[in-house]
Amino acid sequence: MGTVAIVFGIVLLCACLLLGWFAVRRVRLMRGGGVDLCLRRRPASFDGRDAVAGWHFGVGRYQGDEFAWHRLTSVRLGPTLRMDRTDLQIVDRRAPSAVETYAIPHATSVLKLRTHGEDLELAMAPGVLTGFLAWLEAAPPGRMTGYRQAS
Repeated sequence: MGTVAIVFGIVLLCACLLLGWFAVRRVRLMRGGGVDLCLRRRPASFDGRDAVAGWHFGVGRYQGDEFAWHRLTSVRLGPTLRMDRTDLQIVDRRAPSAVETYAIPHATSVLKLRTHGEDLELAMAPGVLTGFLAWLEAAPPGRMTGYRQAS
């Protein structure tokens, strides 16, 4: 009985430490100018049958010409994904489907992006979308960006 209690206590302590790490990491990212958004990587053959699959909550941060996305449930110190403003294209903009509203927050917009030949989607609140589009369009003078207005 004593060994089971010790093992249970160690597992519980590890779970609390992990949850604490996630909380501290999110607070640090948000204080450093982060924004909440969801990301889903989409293979080119995605047909939409399982619209909920693949959405991950995270924090995005603008770092010069890069947008760094940090997955909330990752123990990684750095970003999970980096997107370069000069290679980023907006392919489509849409409202979330009825099925997706269970996986992503309400009143969001979903942007389908292409960067380095990879398709991905970002779901973000209206204020975050405005900031993202402003950052994307605000490249320094003389620099070409891959920005393309969604139709």
